[in-house]
Amino acid sequence: MNEKTARDELIESIRTIPDYPKEGILFRDITTLLGNAKAFRRAVDALVQPWAGSKVDQIAGIEARGFILGGAVAHQLSAGFVPIRKKGKLPHETVSVAYSLEYGLDEMEMHKDAITPGDKVILVDDLIATGGTAEAACKLLQSMGAEIVAACFIIDLPDIGGRQKIEALGVPVRTLVEFSGH
Repeated sequence: MNEKTARDELIESIRTIPDYPKEGILFRDITTLLGNAKAFRRAVDALVQPWAGSKVDQIAGIEARGFILGGAVAHQLSAGFVPIRKKGKLPHETVSVAYSLEYGLDEMEMHKDAITPGDKVILVDDLIATGGTAEAACKLLQSMGAEIVAACFIIDLPDIGGRQKIEALGVPVRTLVEFSGH
């Protein structure tokens, strides 16, 4: 009998939507993973595993799926949670960073008092593709004095090269599954 690996089960729990948001793109949708209690638990446990029992001060999650995953990871590690959001969404004094999109610039921000210099932080999001958003989030955290322990994602799209951008900042990257293509 051929038993499925944990990785196989994670891959099977992720829905692929062709031609979204534009033709030629295979969108990797984790809402099906989130709705599957076993897969969700397995993903969170796998993201947490390397740091179980170690001191992590904050988990930073990138809007919006990173909030879901980051909150669960923060709970498991007994760490705080820092939301990183698009400009104008946070109610208190913020710090921001601009980053490039396919067609222009955008900004993301976090509360100015969310990180204390020297905090050990893990950045969490659902997927790394081009790496632009994660790279900006890392730069924002580093500008506040965070020591980024790792950037964690369920999905890596290695053909697009985002992982290398994060690693070039000196931040280790942890992913659970890979999909080829865009």
